[in-house]
Amino acid sequence: MPLGSSPPGTPAQPTIPVLDVGPAVHGGRQPAKAVPGETFQVTATVFREGHDAVAANVVLRDPGGRPGPWTPMRELAPGTDRWGADVTPDTEGRWTYAVEAWGDPVATWRHHAQIKIPAGLDTDLVLEEGARLHERAAAGAPGAARTVVLDAARALRDTARSPAARLAAALIPEVKTALDRHPLRELVTSSEELPLVVERRRALYGSWYEFFPRSEGALVRPGAPPVSGTFRTAAARLPAIAEMGFDVVYLPPIHPIGTTYRKGPDNSLSVGPHDVGVPWAIGSPEGGHDAVHPDLGTLEDFDAFVGEAGRLGLEVALDFALQCSPDHPWVEKHPEWFHHRADGSIAYAENPPKKYQDIYPLAFDQDLPGLVAETVRLLRFWMGHGVRVFRVDNPHTKPVVFWEQVLADIRATDPDVIFLAEAFTRPAMMRTLAAIGFQQSYTYFTWRNSKDELTDYLTELSRETAHFLRPNFFVNTPDILHAYLQDGGRPAFEVRAVLAATLSPTWGIYSGFELCENSAARPGSEEYLHSEKYQLRPRDWESAVRSDDTIAPLITALNRVRRANPALQQLRDLHFHPTDKETVIAYSKSTGAAHDSNTVLVVANLDPHHTQEATVSLDMPQLGLDWHETVPVRDELTGDTYHWGRTNYVRLEPGRAPAHVFRVLRPSSPLIGGSPTP
Repeated sequence: MPLGSSPPGTPAQPTIPVLDVGPAVHGGRQPAKAVPGETFQVTATVFREGHDAVAANVVLRDPGGRPGPWTPMRELAPGTDRWGADVTPDTEGRWTYAVEAWGDPVATWRHHAQIKIPAGLDTDLVLEEGARLHERAAAGAPGAARTVVLDAARALRDTARSPAARLAAALIPEVKTALDRHPLRELVTSSEELPLVVERRRALYGSWYEFFPRSEGALVRPGAPPVSGTFRTAAARLPAIAEMGFDVVYLPPIHPIGTTYRKGPDNSLSVGPHDVGVPWAIGSPEGGHDAVHPDLGTLEDFDAFVGEAGRLGLEVALDFALQCSPDHPWVEKHPEWFHHRADGSIAYAENPPKKYQDIYPLAFDQDLPGLVAETVRLLRFWMGHGVRVFRVDNPHTKPVVFWEQVLADIRATDPDVIFLAEAFTRPAMMRTLAAIGFQQSYTYFTWRNSKDELTDYLTELSRETAHFLRPNFFVNTPDILHAYLQDGGRPAFEVRAVLAATLSPTWGIYSGFELCENSAARPGSEEYLHSEKYQLRPRDWESAVRSDDTIAPLITALNRVRRANPALQQLRDLHFHPTDKETVIAYSKSTGAAHDSNTVLVVANLDPHHTQEATVSLDMPQLGLDWHETVPVRDELTGDTYHWGRTNYVRLEPGRAPAHVFRVLRPSSPLIGGSPTP
């Protein structure tokens, strides 16, 4: 093959190539993600031969195929040929975006004219060429813009003026503005259209609260059989959850629990007649995934719970765990859905040397179509009972192709349904699950505790994967009590709440976090002592409030601050600022145009044991300020106001002031929570 030629069938590059358009998920096979009003950047490599000017723009098409407003791109760094522009879809649905590149003959002429006219080179010819270009441009411009550009053409031919004056008349800002909006484009090249799905706002932003209904209103007395809480007693907890500012209440599995190999308290294999079992061991003679545990009540009671949650402004998220106890009806009705061992027995779940004999995993390779159909049926069953949010348990243990088919089926008719992937696994699987349709993802946040760990990980989440992976920062789960919380006491709980609530647009807590429960099952374990997974655990909420053994007021304040500051409701615009202590972290989040921008600046002490003093060095341009400026900042948690500039001193004391959550006040900033202190 001759040097420089292309393989047969390969399309030739256009005169102005458009390469590496992003964001592109799996090469454009999957859509990028956004919510209405969310701004994201489209980028591309654009260049051409020689020295003639090139330009580019983004074409964003709404679900009806209509192009949005003209969005010009700019070269992100001179000489890199990498261009970008911010776009903002405004409605839900399936959008597309593409990049157009084109030759800009007017810009090329301006460059040459500004060199030749002062030097007296080809003066009349250059001015006439400019006049003709402006006339061509005017033909495609409407109204006032057309008049402005034609005036420039006439001025270029006005021999009563000097050449310099004729040129100057074509370079005034009004002409440039008109041509920026209505440019003369030559050799237009368009990239392929890439898909974009714009989902409802809850897919990006929200506050989650997880609790076990069976523990709320439960009775546990020495020497007496425990009495489970019900949906109706659990509903009594909903007002307090709503008052703390949560948007979503998440329930672990509510289905009948098997008795075969049932686990006892603290994961014991010794089980008594009244032990309640693990909710994730789903299925018994009372039913499977489309039934509720009789101890909790009836489906009508569940409907009433969902209704009460909705009345309080809470959505109900339901755990969806595709696994069975040995007593599940599927074991007899669909034995082909399970792996069988050489002796004919069904294989239980294992993570050697651990054995989970109370759980049978499903064999998706045996009957994928059947399992897809049944899964869709179950999801639609609960959707019919008011559930529009599902937290999917261990999706990484099921084939990706399975989830692709299930999520596509649901999305085709109910695009508002949200799926959270509970997948603490390898990055490739976590990213792929997000790419193929899960709206939210659990993350490694629980295990990122140092300044470097948080900075590196949040840089990845806010920049590298923000176009398809939306994090949900749970500070704890029934399975995860991190050593940082075990060892740090109440100050550790406080600072982790601040970090989760301000770093991620979606965050969550598992019940008991507000009480700073931090007793582990044993040294080195992340398992809770007397874990609620295995037993009823009623809590005395009223006593905790009376004795101030709760950080619920801080959690309430954080959710209030999140609702009042749009900057905390987005993921992409996050910037870290230097501090001179490894135990002190500082970062800002911003949103909005210059006239209505919202900027929040957080400074936190990561050391739960010691007071830290540090200097925070602000990147002022990142805050929309000049290096020499100072600006009032109000702590949204305390109401105190300070004046900050390029370098600032902080003193953060665990238990008293573990963090500042500042709102940067500008002349047009509305005051929240009272007037600023002088």
